Amino acid sequence: MRKILALVICGFLIMASSPVLAGKADVIDVKVVNVDADVYRFSVTVRHDDSGWDHYADRWDVLDMEGNNLGTRVLMHPHEDEQPFTRSMTLSLPMHVKQVRVRAHDKMHGYGGAELIVKVPQ
Repeated sequence: MRKILALVICGFLIMASSPVLAGKADVIDVKVVNVDADVYRFSVTVRHDDSGWDHYADRWDVLDMEGNNLGTRVLMHPHEDEQPFTRSMTLSLPMHVKQVRVRAHDKMHGYGGAELIVKVPQ
């Protein structure tokens, strides 16, 4: 019985450290600042258990409420030792856009983590 329990615990520990279980990239904070007439600076904080070049959060997107991509910030490397992390992007938005949805993507799972909807400052 002890051997079976030990094998189950070892199997669980091995699976828990697997990159597949790292989960999807979550957007946990978004700050938007108006820097010019229709230009905004987005500072987006992402949390993801990056585990090397094959499994890391590799971008985040700003979408309008109809799902149109207004801009993408590409992330060029894993952030294994910096979690959560914040990166910024300056973006010109159409005048009619009053709120946006921000989502993150990771190389293994794609989209599907937590997203945030934020109002665009006027």
